[in-house]
Amino acid sequence: MTERSSKQPRARGQSAKKQGSVTSRTADTREDAADHKPVESHKSAGWLRYLKALGPGIVTGAADDDPSGIATYAQAGSLYRYDALWSLLLCLPLMVCVQVIADRTALSSGKSLGALALQKYGSRGRKVVGGMLIALLFANVLNIAADVDAVGSGMSLLHTGPAWIWALLGGLVVLILLLKGSFPLVARVFILLALSLLAYVGVVAFTHPHLVSIVTHALVPHLRINKGYAEMVVAILGTTISPYMLFWQSGHRVEEMREEPAGGKWALPLGRRGWRAANFKRRAALLDVVAGMAFSQTVAAAIMIATADTLGSHHKTIASAAQAASALRPLAGRFAELLFALGFIGSGLLAIPVLVGSASIGIAGLLGKEWGFSRPFREAPFFYWLIVAGTLFGTTLSVLPINVISLLVICAVVNGLLAPAFLVLLMLIAADTQLAGGIRANRVLRFGGWLTVAVMGAAALAFFVLLFF
Repeated sequence: MTERSSKQPRARGQSAKKQGSVTSRTADTREDAADHKPVESHKSAGWLRYLKALGPGIVTGAADDDPSGIATYAQAGSLYRYDALWSLLLCLPLMVCVQVIADRTALSSGKSLGALALQKYGSRGRKVVGGMLIALLFANVLNIAADVDAVGSGMSLLHTGPAWIWALLGGLVVLILLLKGSFPLVARVFILLALSLLAYVGVVAFTHPHLVSIVTHALVPHLRINKGYAEMVVAILGTTISPYMLFWQSGHRVEEMREEPAGGKWALPLGRRGWRAANFKRRAALLDVVAGMAFSQTVAAAIMIATADTLGSHHKTIASAAQAASALRPLAGRFAELLFALGFIGSGLLAIPVLVGSASIGIAGLLGKEWGFSRPFREAPFFYWLIVAGTLFGTTLSVLPINVISLLVICAVVNGLLAPAFLVLLMLIAADTQLAGGIRANRVLRFGGWLTVAVMGAAALAFFVLLFF
């Protein structure tokens, strides 16, 4: 069975008005009945409802701080101390705009970005977008290898045995969870792994940061005129605004909507909900995405600050997250090293399913195949075989004698090419009101989205100029 949208006849657009009106009136009745409560209890319950709605945005933001991202932020801190902090603040509104747009396409249509691309461009466009998604899956698998390797390295820092054993075990545990676990269980595990990144905020407490200097460097760009600094800023942009985040945000939101009782087995779009339910869902989703992106950048800043005040002060450089954790011990203590290691173990375990899942969701949706961790294997075999192949291949690469840093360079090149293209695809889909369910992004979001396209395009161009010249 495919996503419901891909099998709906065109005539349904009009007939659905009658059926949809009945559905909407029923939903309105439920929501109105639920909303007629005393003002005080409604307000207190309201904040709890918003907190419970946090999920897809938090997971997406946390997955953005995977071990390769952690290594990038740690390198920035060790090499340039606070001088690159401003780039994190610059990225925050850009991340929010594109992730909110990706989220809104799912909310207003009940479909993944891959399914929307199929609906918009048909079989001819499917070949182009499909090629992009296969390249994204390739880059993600290489990144999975680096993340699995980081999990093994983190466990070895805790003196628990050889790194390759833990790398292999970590990949297999994640795969079993994805194949055997229900979506609510998978979602709860994702949230717990995301919270593990708070360890980096704890590391800062051991490094005695200079608050005034931090604020100054975050608000005012401190530029250095050299190739290394330029490469670092481009790397930060590339690792912060990654194309896989768009597909994961959209897919995870659809999965979350499928679990709601309102739509039964399917994701119920906002336009077919009562106005109270739709308004709450839109506001809660916005809060979720903004909180997730702010969480991501807070963790990134904590990593940069911690390494700046320890490794940077002692002119020590590192090439991986594991080296950063080891180097922290003589400078900030054993507990700081432990927190740093635990942080990238958790982030590595979280990034594996997000990386393989994002591309698999996009490819399955584009081919009109059923997908999702909310579906059993028998209903979505194509999707799950992509998950199995991607996870096993990435895990196998991690235990082979291959230079992980070289893999990350290849990933950076592929992502540098794909990010602007996928962002353009997202903006074109979001601009199509019929396709996106009749809810178009407002002017601020559209401006921010196209600005992100321009910034990431310039970053990709700068990356290749710096790489070859």
